[in-house]
Amino acid sequence: MVNIAALNPTPLWKHFAKLCEIPRPSKHEDKVVAYIVEFAQSRGLDVKLDQIGNVIIKKPATPGMEDRKTLAMQSHVDMVPQKNADTEHDFLTDSIKPYIDGEWVTAEGTTLGADNGIGVAAILALLESTDIPHPALEALLTIDEEAGMTGAKHLQPGHFEAELLLNLDTEDEGELYVGCAGGVDVNVSLPYSAEPTPAGYQAFKLSVRGLRGGHSGLDIDKGRGNANKIANRMIDSGLTQIAELRIASLDGGSLRNAIPRESFSVIAVPAEKVAQLQDVVQAVAAVIKAELDNEAKLDITLEQCDVPATVMDTQSQQKLIRAIRCCPNGVERMSTALEGIADTSNNLARIVTETENGNSRVRIQCLVRSLSDSARDEHGLNVAAAFQLAGAEASLDNAYPGWTPNMQSPLLALMKEVYRGMEGREPDVKVIHAGLECGLLAKPYPHWDMVSFGPTIRRAHSPEERVHIQSVANFWAYFIKVVAAIPRR
Repeated sequence: MVNIAALNPTPLWKHFAKLCEIPRPSKHEDKVVAYIVEFAQSRGLDVKLDQIGNVIIKKPATPGMEDRKTLAMQSHVDMVPQKNADTEHDFLTDSIKPYIDGEWVTAEGTTLGADNGIGVAAILALLESTDIPHPALEALLTIDEEAGMTGAKHLQPGHFEAELLLNLDTEDEGELYVGCAGGVDVNVSLPYSAEPTPAGYQAFKLSVRGLRGGHSGLDIDKGRGNANKIANRMIDSGLTQIAELRIASLDGGSLRNAIPRESFSVIAVPAEKVAQLQDVVQAVAAVIKAELDNEAKLDITLEQCDVPATVMDTQSQQKLIRAIRCCPNGVERMSTALEGIADTSNNLARIVTETENGNSRVRIQCLVRSLSDSARDEHGLNVAAAFQLAGAEASLDNAYPGWTPNMQSPLLALMKEVYRGMEGREPDVKVIHAGLECGLLAKPYPHWDMVSFGPTIRRAHSPEERVHIQSVANFWAYFIKVVAAIPRR
């Protein structure tokens, strides 16, 4: 493993290197939580777990800073577990393998976990420090942010005394975030009859690979291809010309908050229609590649495979294909109040066929985001309706609120002043089309004055995730300057 712990600033990078060694996918944070608890205990810090499993650490002020306001700091300990299809990696047991690629740190075939490991590492570095002036500190390290914001949702009042909170979970150096989108999951279940594959059929695996993917909030407005939509278009084009085409299985996308990069379908056609199917796939693939000129690595292949025992009944597959076509995907509306910011969107994240106890169904998961809670719910109902019309069960689950901007925030004013003093220019103040935990944290702690910031991270939630090395140094320098500037009570 490359020694990223030697990078500057070493107090931060050594903790991030350690985090890379510890498996910490969402909903499996026990190992990293145990590490952080031991870290705090061994340094004499006040540490506890709350009732849901969040880690809370407190550290007294350094001499001369006792009269300053208490500062809370927050990051999440889990990471998105995404890997390339040809990468052998078990996120429950294997370490992330980071390496230096020019000005960036990235990982071998998997997500890096800089989202939000860099934020966690910065908090641990500050808690460990003996020479950085700071007020009384309260650290909140939440669990399961990426797969449901479980830790933030279940945070209770009474744990913290702070009035100010720094969230270290955004991905552009020099930008301060004061608001974010809320979100809701749309979960779909469409039953179907599994019928014996007709005699004389040949089967093929239709693969869609090489898409850029990315964060379903930050990257949803960039026009990137969705593997589920592309696969569905290919199959529908095949059905248009080959009425006998049958779907055996679908497996596209992986996580609700990642734009689908890959999809794998098994389809079957009569032997005498094979050449026609190959021609259709080749022709439609060329059209799609021409349309998606920002997806240079898009690869659509059709390979013969073993004939499956069963296929989907024709009525269900027709309804499914039409419903997926109708399902909104991407940006629904841009904000009229905030230039260049997506207001409402949907990510058609996951499609998979399953058979359990003799019952077959297609499961589909979408993630709707919006700066408005009412628009979030309305668009979620629109997405659900596309599948309900096809006879599917669809529900809206796991809703979380957005974070309403406060442009008069005293903490924001302080951070702008510190940034001007360091950089000689104004920072960009923004609202993000992604789900930060701040909206949920405001429920038990409505008095918290919050700002979110971080280093430059690209391609989060994909195996191409990377963090800019110099931006981490700049982020750290800014972080400790802000901490030292916290005002008196």
